Amino acid sequence: MNDSAFLILFLSFTGLMGLVPFLLRKFHIPQVISLLIVGMLIGPAGAGVDLVKIISGWLSFLGTPGMEAETVRHTSESFNTVINSLGSLGLMLLMALAGMEADFKLIKSVRKPVIMLSIMTFLIPAIAGYWVYWYFKPTDLAGKLLYASLFASHSVGIVFPVMRELKLSKTRFGAAVLISTVVTDIASIILLAVSVQLHRQSTQVSHMVVKGTLSIFDHVSSDFFGNSFVPVFLGIVLLYLIVSVLLVSLSGKFLLKYFQPGEDVLITFVLLVILCTVIVGELFGINLVVGAFIAGLGLSQVVRQRDMILFRRMESIGYGFLIPFLFVSIGMETDFSAFGATGSWLIVILTVLGLMLSKVSSGYLAMRICGFNSPQGVAAGLMTVPQLSATLAAAAIGKEIGILDKEFFNAIIILSIVTTLPIPSLVRMVLACNKSSFEETEFRVPGVVKEDDLL
Repeated sequence: MNDSAFLILFLSFTGLMGLVPFLLRKFHIPQVISLLIVGMLIGPAGAGVDLVKIISGWLSFLGTPGMEAETVRHTSESFNTVINSLGSLGLMLLMALAGMEADFKLIKSVRKPVIMLSIMTFLIPAIAGYWVYWYFKPTDLAGKLLYASLFASHSVGIVFPVMRELKLSKTRFGAAVLISTVVTDIASIILLAVSVQLHRQSTQVSHMVVKGTLSIFDHVSSDFFGNSFVPVFLGIVLLYLIVSVLLVSLSGKFLLKYFQPGEDVLITFVLLVILCTVIVGELFGINLVVGAFIAGLGLSQVVRQRDMILFRRMESIGYGFLIPFLFVSIGMETDFSAFGATGSWLIVILTVLGLMLSKVSSGYLAMRICGFNSPQGVAAGLMTVPQLSATLAAAAIGKEIGILDKEFFNAIIILSIVTTLPIPSLVRMVLACNKSSFEETEFRVPGVVKEDDLL
């Protein structure tokens, strides 16, 4: 891609990322939704207005003469790849910051809500997903388990920004929801791995089944582990979680021993630690979301023991630059054509209703059992509803290896659209109507940077 073309595209892109949320703020539309709308307008799969391709066409004169069409295609594809990569980095930094903000004293105070939310928001949606798939294909065990894992997973990338924007991340309510979503995501990843392994064994497909992944489990023979795959995978996940927290914490202490919190090179080394943790997790089939959160959790105590300059600078890089690309990239990949492509609307209806009802009811029941009030229960249930990148990635794996057919895959795409766009606004509405209910459980963490200090 020509450097001048890239700079003009990037300027147009960042201009829209700043202007659209600013204009929509007057209508009380959350920034997350505003950025998703920007992505839908810009992306090739969004609302039909592929602005990247249009602007690339205007800039085709910057390419090789006589190859204007090829220049436009190459520029558009290259730029979309860059934005998706920045979005992945944004998701990684978002979850690392979420882990850094976690306070272990606060975690101890919400132990019961975390356990209840994790169990109920995993089991009830997983059973609902299992039943929906069983209704259409009762003999396909791998497919039923895969659909159960899709229903059970949460989109932490939507949950945490909403809570932070609504100033809930430092309350008992916010801590319970955030930590339980990570726990549930780990459980859903395990269930997904089991379903993939079952399918590979039943079809006697050996290795290299899933393309484009780092997981060693996708590149070894299905007979390698045999019937011991589940306990081996569980052991690897548990070992990864424990060792990662310890090593990241030691690495953070080592870095702060030799560098001052304000030094630029310290940011580079901290990002390197987070990236290494994520890459190692990916090698063992553990999602980027979990790896980044674990890295942030390992760094949280180190950051709190020293000046908060390091945290402030990490937060500025994240929320000021990388994290907005996450939501824009999600919007760019939102494919509305799935609404017309599906072959069975009954699959779509049962998928959407089954997930939404199971998520909201499980979150509500868990919070009520733990003593939270009804508005908090409803908000907690709503925050577990959005299905984004992790769900779509798992569905894509299922489609690639032959577990999910086109109808079920399109149903998941539609599910991601209808559960992502309205939820932040619904949560905001619940909070606006019940402000006092959420203020009652506020728990301020000592030493945490206030929102106003970051401006």
